[in-house]
Amino acid sequence: MTDIDFVFFDAGGGHRAAATALKSVIDQQGRPWNVRMVNLQEILDSLDVFRKLTGIRLEDLYNKSLARGWTLGSAYGIGLIHVVVRMYHGSTVRLLTEHWKQTRPEMVVSLVPNFNRGMREGLEKALPGVPYVTILTDLADFPPHFWMERQEQFLVCGTPKAVEQAKVLGYTDRNIFQVSGMILRPKFYDPVTANRRTERIRLGLDPDRPTGLVLFGGQGSGVMLDIARRLPQTQLIFICGRNQKLAAELKSMAASAPRFVEGFTSEIPYYMHLADFFIGKPGPGSISEAVAMRLPVIVERNGWTLAQERYNVEWVLEHEAGIVLRNFTSIQPAVDRLLAELPRYRANVEKIHNRAVFEIPEILERVLETRSAARAGGRG
Repeated sequence: MTDIDFVFFDAGGGHRAAATALKSVIDQQGRPWNVRMVNLQEILDSLDVFRKLTGIRLEDLYNKSLARGWTLGSAYGIGLIHVVVRMYHGSTVRLLTEHWKQTRPEMVVSLVPNFNRGMREGLEKALPGVPYVTILTDLADFPPHFWMERQEQFLVCGTPKAVEQAKVLGYTDRNIFQVSGMILRPKFYDPVTANRRTERIRLGLDPDRPTGLVLFGGQGSGVMLDIARRLPQTQLIFICGRNQKLAAELKSMAASAPRFVEGFTSEIPYYMHLADFFIGKPGPGSISEAVAMRLPVIVERNGWTLAQERYNVEWVLEHEAGIVLRNFTSIQPAVDRLLAELPRYRANVEKIHNRAVFEIPEILERVLETRSAARAGGRG
């Protein structure tokens, strides 16, 4: 068995989800690989300066900020993180070098930003020549030093924009692999057989009324309350994640149209199957999941939009996959417009075919074959 490390952390949740989804496909395919899930936070826990200052882990601090909407000026926050990463670069490399000397992977796959220079350097010191692959879980990079570094490694990019950014940094076609989108759970590719009318009725919804699904990640967001207040006549499904307080407030809110409120759930494909359109933040996972379920999207772009997610709205506009707002105060006219042109928007999203989670294992196989060929050449 070939030992492969998938490196993730829990800032935002999408990194672990992508790693888990990819591992599940590899396991289903029966490849002779032992994929090991490696939480970077746990390896570097002793260096977490944010925990030393605040008593809270960096990833927990990030998740609290998302839940409370503290995202204004996120580009400056990323800059601060990069300052801290540079300060502790030497210690980071030493910890990772020791980790990989002990665990001895035959390939390392990163699904996290910000730390790829330190991880690649630590791997090279521990195990020279072992391939290092970074899979972007964003539609594009947010340079400098976010996803891509000027170093010898492989990149897996989900959009032509990300490929273009890699080439600007000097990466060649040999080191760049383009796939058809973001990693999604295999469940998003399974047919949903539930009858929409029957299931809407079961949830207390009108089976004939246009329905929106409102989702702001696993932590939820207070902006969902504002959306609920501004759309009293629109039938909505709210997915609140782990935010129990938000779910309770939404359930107690009066509205003239039927609503259904759910907390944390793994059945997002089911609820998207019952909806006609999506309202949420412009995260790469949320947008990709909605498009995979043939839902046009309504998202916003403003100063509170996470810096690394700003390109995502450009992607939505390029594909005419939905409507981009300055803020959700104009959500009612946006919903009216989307519903008036729903067939056109739906046709646009149906043109997008994302199979990345099934394409990447083949790419990793090619990288391993390249490594084996280099070893054989060295022996020759």
